[in-house]
Amino acid sequence: MQVLRKSLQRGVVLSTGAFLVYEAHKLISGFAEVHASFKVEEVIEQADYLYGSGETEKLYQQLLQHKNSDDAELLWRLARASRDLAQLSSTSAEEKRQLAYEALEYAKKALEKNESNFAAHKWYGICLSDVGDFEGIKTKIGNAIVIKEHFQRAIELNPKDATTIHLIGIWCYSFAEMPWYQRKIAATLFATPPTSTFQEALHYFHMAEEADPNFYSKNLLFLGKTYLKLNNKKMALLWLSKAKEYPAHTEEDKQVQKEALELLNSI
Repeated sequence: MQVLRKSLQRGVVLSTGAFLVYEAHKLISGFAEVHASFKVEEVIEQADYLYGSGETEKLYQQLLQHKNSDDAELLWRLARASRDLAQLSSTSAEEKRQLAYEALEYAKKALEKNESNFAAHKWYGICLSDVGDFEGIKTKIGNAIVIKEHFQRAIELNPKDATTIHLIGIWCYSFAEMPWYQRKIAATLFATPPTSTFQEALHYFHMAEEADPNFYSKNLLFLGKTYLKLNNKKMALLWLSKAKEYPAHTEEDKQVQKEALELLNSI
């Protein structure tokens, strides 16, 4: 009986010890999770600062260290940084191609990690479109419906994101001005080929401007270009002038200013 009592006591001591070890493990794990969470937040904060400062290469190098992350917020930012680096005029043609495919992989991984992340859908659509530039017009047109679906899903998740609304406007504009030979390709790929109008494109560009006024030089440019397509020179002059006067913070802004000036001179 005494032996049994000692065995039971030892069992309780062992159980208590195991419990304490388990609790300590939980506590340490909890601290680790909190630390990891803070680390991710810090990386995102630094990344957003670099993005806002136009430090494209530095941002890419910083985020590249987290390419194996399971965090969708980090991954879509890495996709964006890869794409932005590919857009620089100093980036070689081969590097542009490599970065475009890398960006798509990061955006795809972000979606896999969190399907409800609106930015992951947005950047997957953008990167899929970019890859189409390297794979030919047939692939680009073939991906068009998937691209629009991801943009629409992004808007469902975040109706106030002006950039995604603008991108649907670009999608509509592209299909509205699609030349006849591309329409023939589209007809071979789809039972009902995707179509759009300049009026529909205009609707989305205005919608984007209402969501966030003066947010993007290219939206101002495309408002002007779309009004030109609709033969409304008065409104075209208004929006092209705004695009020309938009402060140039990026290479794209400079390109927008140049194109806006050329169009204004041609009216």
